Amino acid sequence: MKKIITILSLLVLIFIIDACSYDDLNKTNPNVLVVDTYYKNADELNKGLNAIYGAMTSTNLFSRYYWFLNDMRSDENGSGGGQLGTEFNQVLLGTHNPSNPVVGSVWNGLYITIHRANSIITNAPEAADADEATKNRAVAEALAARGWAYYELGTLWGNAPIYLSFATSPDNSAPLSSQDEVLAQAIEDLQAAANGLTFQPREPGTLTKGAALALLGRVYMFQGDYTNAKTAFDQIVASGSYSLVDEYDDNFQEENEYNSESIWEIGYAKIGNFNWDPVGNGLSNEASIHSQEYSGYGWRNVIPSQAMLDEFETPENGAAKRDPRLDKSFYFEGDTFGDPEDPRIVEGDEVNGNSLLYQGAPNKISWRKPSIMYKLDPGGYYETGLNHRVIRYAEVLLNLAECEIEVGSISQAVNYMNMVRQRPSVNMPPYPTAQYPVGSKQQAFEALMHEKMVELGGEQIRNRDLLRWRAQGKLTVDPITYYTPKHQLLPIPLSEIDNNANIEDSDQNPGY
Repeated sequence: MKKIITILSLLVLIFIIDACSYDDLNKTNPNVLVVDTYYKNADELNKGLNAIYGAMTSTNLFSRYYWFLNDMRSDENGSGGGQLGTEFNQVLLGTHNPSNPVVGSVWNGLYITIHRANSIITNAPEAADADEATKNRAVAEALAARGWAYYELGTLWGNAPIYLSFATSPDNSAPLSSQDEVLAQAIEDLQAAANGLTFQPREPGTLTKGAALALLGRVYMFQGDYTNAKTAFDQIVASGSYSLVDEYDDNFQEENEYNSESIWEIGYAKIGNFNWDPVGNGLSNEASIHSQEYSGYGWRNVIPSQAMLDEFETPENGAAKRDPRLDKSFYFEGDTFGDPEDPRIVEGDEVNGNSLLYQGAPNKISWRKPSIMYKLDPGGYYETGLNHRVIRYAEVLLNLAECEIEVGSISQAVNYMNMVRQRPSVNMPPYPTAQYPVGSKQQAFEALMHEKMVELGGEQIRNRDLLRWRAQGKLTVDPITYYTPKHQLLPIPLSEIDNNANIEDSDQNPGY
């Protein structure tokens, strides 16, 4: 859904005037929409739902801080150089603390999403001028959004406050609930959402039954419940609603948004400007700055890590074939880019920052997936309309492969991996290969870890995989070199501790 933000996003603000002696000041401002008098018809419900997506498209979440937080905590990424901001570098190095603005921004964005979802969940059933189907759909979509937010909070922070109704005062602040309770709430919300939604979106980019099931499967996998995760993913496959696209690049290009592989994506539009809005209260369409942050011809704040680069199969490291996803994920010096009718060459001296080692020599390699460079020269600064793909069908198939390894059939797991691996534009030799035999459970799991990294690299998935694989004892060597036990969770933001009367300093996550 291209970003449609309305004044409804202001509904989360409740103003209270205390002990005022002037009767004129005790009146409701007729120019301000109030929750109690809104949400009466289908149009108002849809605008309230769009305000939830407004929060998601803000810089707190998918416009900026969300991908920085997850990318900096995985082993897929490194610093582009001194241009990487201190707050991001702290997360990359594991030196972040409760005052880190990246950590605090994502936390705040998730709770804005929750409170906007709660306004729909609370008020939609009483919408007098909307039919039951519309009201039920609105509640289910809001539950999917809230379930996603609690999945994020439970997996990244562990303990977090749970809100199930619209908060109207600081007195409504909730204490911390345990990680198990937060994830249980995510499951409850996502199950209800899946039951109330269909596989068809209300409009492009809105949450669907497929998205709710995919998120539900993620939660179960994080808990190590592969049986229930498999059940969720199996429903997606059985629906026939999604399929892998033949061309891998189609998952990252503006011309191919909302394709058959897309289960959930966040919409952006070049017709507006990137407005650095932290909460999603803007009234215009919002462009994306992801390309500018990661592109070689841009700020290049983030680059692939050496481990990410080395993970791809090539003849140089003993594979039978160079994995085409290597060149579809990164730009190398000497690559062509831009207008196909008048292509340019990536010149190393024009690319900002650090180099990686490639075929024995330094090379200024940059991310290609989120970059607009596939069709134009972005120059010094360029905002794009590239959507953010949150969940692809390829991830569902690979997650299902992991479930099959744990509770099903290794041969079926290999089949799912090969489906992803052998889409026409990739067409890598099927498993087993000389490098990746799959004769045992451990071998199949190692092939799965490899396939997820090269297929989904830079898509904010591996951070959560590493967290759960570590907790489940599946990592023989931890790829996060700075890791200590405290890094399994993020610190509860200092602003939350300061402003929530029900949270004490002693409630902070261990080590912070």
